[in-house]
Amino acid sequence: MGSIMGKAMDENLKKNQEFMLKVNQLTLERQIQMQNQMRERQMAMMVARSRDMFQWFGAFCGTYAFVAIAANLKGKNKAIMGPLLPLTFILGYQYDLAYGSKMDRMRKEADRVLDTESSLLDMPHGLPTFADIENGRQKAKDASITGKGHDIFL
Repeated sequence: MGSIMGKAMDENLKKNQEFMLKVNQLTLERQIQMQNQMRERQMAMMVARSRDMFQWFGAFCGTYAFVAIAANLKGKNKAIMGPLLPLTFILGYQYDLAYGSKMDRMRKEADRVLDTESSLLDMPHGLPTFADIENGRQKAKDASITGKGHDIFL
């Protein structure tokens, strides 16, 4: 009779383990999906910010160019034309970032770095371990306890 109970318990344990595996897999898939959606939203905000920055900087450059050309035509200060060259490069960079293919080129370069230069991405002292995190948590807890005691005497 004990072997029948043992077999039933083993089957229940196995079913429970399979169920927990499926639950963990579903949870992980949801976390991956959530993180990806958050990443996409952050990237969309970055693109929108770049486009807004391009519009503002374009308006500034256009205004400056108009004033500089007008001053140059009147024969006043010709040095006012000097900043137009670097400003056009910055404006071109902003346009490429906001509307051009810069994001694709950056993504390809990031893929290349991941594939061929992954050692550049290593964390100093490697990935934190559970023991490292626990030691840091304990130190912070100890510091907060001893810090409170000192505040009384100040």
